[in-house]
Amino acid sequence: MIPGFEQIVEERIKKAQYKGAFDNLAEAGKPLDLTVDLHVPEDLRLAYKILKNGDCLPPEIELQKEIHRTEDLLVDMPETAERYHVLKKLNFLIMKLNTTRNGDTRFDMPQHYTAAIAQRMASRKSEKRR
Repeated sequence: MIPGFEQIVEERIKKAQYKGAFDNLAEAGKPLDLTVDLHVPEDLRLAYKILKNGDCLPPEIELQKEIHRTEDLLVDMPETAERYHVLKKLNFLIMKLNTTRNGDTRFDMPQHYTAAIAQRMASRKSEKRR
């Protein structure tokens, strides 16, 4: 979005909220109907529906799911060589996801090893000083 334009949009939305423009909307309080796919081009709707019914996800979404599973695995894992290997796998998955995207690098997922490396380097320096 154009810089500054977001701020104008936000201000207008806040003014409309203050004036009560969103108070009596027809579908207020009802769940969204996610089966409506008006944003999908008409010639792709059938193909998308078949893929959805077959539980087929785009590769990017599959990678994101695997990243989340790997992060969950790392949460309770003690500091061992196995944790190091799982962390390497996680960083590889994140790198793979980031390379599949064609967008801006600002939206890339950060890798998780930088803090661990900095901590290990600091601990090694303190051990050498002793």
